[in-house]
Amino acid sequence: MADVKAVVRVKHPDIVLTETVAHDRSSTVRSVSEAGTDPTSGKFFYRVQSSDFDEFESGLRSDSTVGAFERVLETRDGEAIYSFEYTDEAKIISSVITSANGVILDMENEGSAWIFTIWMPERTDLAHLWEYARKNDVEIELLRVNEYAGIGTADAGLTDSQREALLVAFEAGYFEDPRNATLSDVAAELDISQPAASGLIRRGINRLVMSSLLDEVDEPE
Repeated sequence: MADVKAVVRVKHPDIVLTETVAHDRSSTVRSVSEAGTDPTSGKFFYRVQSSDFDEFESGLRSDSTVGAFERVLETRDGEAIYSFEYTDEAKIISSVITSANGVILDMENEGSAWIFTIWMPERTDLAHLWEYARKNDVEIELLRVNEYAGIGTADAGLTDSQREALLVAFEAGYFEDPRNATLSDVAAELDISQPAASGLIRRGINRLVMSSLLDEVDEPE
């Protein structure tokens, strides 16, 4: 069976950062795919836009899913990179996706709901998400799903080097939360430098995201 790209909407008050985005309604939170998770610190990185970062951080301080946070970098007006550590109360959808051998191509809030664009090796793997949602009272909706020329094929626009880097990283557990492999591990397996491995992974993810977001032909649900 062909791998798939699916877009799903999930909603629950205990999904990480939900309380914060409800507090600061001007905020938009997106995953930083190339950053992932620091396996030694448990930090998760997100790109945040807000009209008032003080208001956003006020929401973080009262958010029961956030154990600690840091404004790492302000990239331009109205945008910053944050790192977060989660509490045990947080429902972490990304870990459900990675445990089902999926890869998050994009994640962004839609009000207090969250939109995930994900790659799965088989369409049947989506059942893991629905099972988790059923057991945890998470609202979930399939927005669209396509057969997807993904990581293992040439049709996603990947170069051979990008595809090899993504497959090595995937098989080593680099995309899992927390990671089971470091960038150094992936670079060693590819026999290239860490900066070169990082560049291949980052550009490969960018191509996958562009391919998925620009794909306008959806299968009937």
